[in-house]
Amino acid sequence: MPQEIVIPARQTFVLDSYQDAPLQPGQVRGPTLCTLVSQGTEIGWANGDNFPIRPGYAAIFRVAEVGEGVTGIARGELRFAMGCHRATQTHDARHTLALPPDLDPETAVLARLMGVSMTTLMTTRARPGDQVIVTGAGPVGYLAAHLFNISGYRVTVVDPDPTRRAQVEGSGLTALSAVPLGEAAYQGNVALVVDCSGHEGAVLEGCRIVRRMGEVVLVGVPWRKLSDHSAHDVTQAVFFNHVLLRSGWEWELPMHGRSFQWEELLEGYNNADHSVFGGFERAMRWLAEGRIPLTGLVHRATSDDPAALYASIQGKKIAEPFILIDWETAAR
Repeated sequence: MPQEIVIPARQTFVLDSYQDAPLQPGQVRGPTLCTLVSQGTEIGWANGDNFPIRPGYAAIFRVAEVGEGVTGIARGELRFAMGCHRATQTHDARHTLALPPDLDPETAVLARLMGVSMTTLMTTRARPGDQVIVTGAGPVGYLAAHLFNISGYRVTVVDPDPTRRAQVEGSGLTALSAVPLGEAAYQGNVALVVDCSGHEGAVLEGCRIVRRMGEVVLVGVPWRKLSDHSAHDVTQAVFFNHVLLRSGWEWELPMHGRSFQWEELLEGYNNADHSVFGGFERAMRWLAEGRIPLTGLVHRATSDDPAALYASIQGKKIAEPFILIDWETAAR
């Protein structure tokens, strides 16, 4: 029987067997090649109270079965989906994407993490050429920095961790150990701070450094209180610096764009220029073009011992920011 990673209780990670349900109309299914670990999110789930949880963030799979009514998808092709850590993937066809030609699956799966900050890129008031600071150089922050760099912004990344700064600098971007408060090149000149750290101190300093009516966007999850700062510290900075402090909620955009149709007018339409899956598609295109440096930044794990894998993640024993689980090798 196929296997999947399950969190049955707090801080418990096991490999369990499962049985696929019959394929439904509109669905596709196939064996998983690799899945992507979202470290902060999955460890956060493991520290929660609602179990069991089947973790996972994204998957690349090879189509083996095509359900009734599905068109344009052939058996054998590789597809991207927001899938869990499991040996097979079953998804509505419309919630999957074909990989660009010659894009490696282990690279393509990173499009999911790029989508986290892609929403901010699509909705910000900042414009190419503006200064952007990304606080937090973990997996999401590293990719966010490159998204804005690709799009023509002047990007600086801030992280106190020397390993993360070295990874950023090795990719060609500027990295600092602290928000450069008071420095003339930055103070009052930053259009956008993208906080990917979830640290309230970074958010406060972001509010203090942006230009008037600049944006500070909360992308990182504030899993716990990390400083003695008060809400007053933040509200004072927001008020006197006229800051636009807002959520970086990635689901602000619709899953798919839906154009105007008269016969569906009363049911509503979003007529969206951008969408979540449009962002994934764009991300995979940029990955296929080799526009994001990834050499030495990907850790490949196996699925056989999830307890050891997540213990290594929590113990910060994995230096690479991107962690993939190989399911194709396990299936052989």
